[in-house]
Amino acid sequence: MVKVSIIVPVYNVEHYLERCLDSLIHQTLQEIEILVVNDGSTDDSWKIIEEFQKKDKRIVSLEKKNGGLSDARNYALPHVKGEYVGFVDSDDYVEKEMYELLYNKAKEEKADLVECDFSWDYDHGKVIIDQSNIVDNPFVDIRVVAWNKLYRMDIIKKHHLEFPKGLRYEDISFCYQYLPYVKKLSSLDQVMYHYIQRGDSIANTQNPKVRELYDILTGVLDYYKKNGFYETYQKELEYVFIRYIFGRSFYRITSLKDKKLRRQFLEEGYTLLETKFPNWKQNVYLKKKKGKKNFYYRHMNKAIYRISATLFHLFGNAIIDH
Repeated sequence: MVKVSIIVPVYNVEHYLERCLDSLIHQTLQEIEILVVNDGSTDDSWKIIEEFQKKDKRIVSLEKKNGGLSDARNYALPHVKGEYVGFVDSDDYVEKEMYELLYNKAKEEKADLVECDFSWDYDHGKVIIDQSNIVDNPFVDIRVVAWNKLYRMDIIKKHHLEFPKGLRYEDISFCYQYLPYVKKLSSLDQVMYHYIQRGDSIANTQNPKVRELYDILTGVLDYYKKNGFYETYQKELEYVFIRYIFGRSFYRITSLKDKKLRRQFLEEGYTLLETKFPNWKQNVYLKKKKGKKNFYYRHMNKAIYRISATLFHLFGNAIIDH
């Protein structure tokens, strides 16, 4: 029986792929399958996949035309045989006990979703540990990345859950579609996943696609309304919009060189929040959460928003580093 299926999308990562796959074939959990999706690579990634498939029959090689990260993950989902499924980006790697520990915790605690801590690994040697910190509500505190988690495959199949094709921030969409079906979430307070920071990676490349976060957030809102979850999670969704529009996307948009686009996207974000949640300043999580970021969010208005945008554009790296 396959306990855990691991989906690995691959696109032109020949310099990282061997380390990634090596970390997977040496997992202490033996009952796994590794679905490696070659998403139209033009380098020698396919050769590395073939070599590893000869080493370990648990590797399932899938080929497709290039369609992006989400499309590759979606392509693999119908092939999954495991009780749980996890995702690993092909330039990252994991600790050898990761899937045994996550699987055992999921079974012991009857969890629908289980996550572990991870590290941000930079080329110059800097490592930042990202620890789980669910204080108020898993919905508003969860770290919205796909790859440090195990998901129940029966939930994904039953509700036809997929990643949004062709858009950035795909993990946000998938995570928030999955969360309404989670009765029990568990966390493993050990660093098991290494998130490699490459200067040329999608996450670290600032271009006009950063505004796609607004499409993702709107899609999540539409999903909740369509499936009858909106009333239950309205305040949580409201806080999610606040956190992403004033936080996660803000710095990336202010990093854009094109002044016209910066202004357009920033204005669009503020307008989106006020249109969807006109009373956002009364949000219960905004009022109760502590820390510098939430203090900043609570005092946000259009004037501060615009002033902050200018400061972040001019001095963003210095502000973040200090």
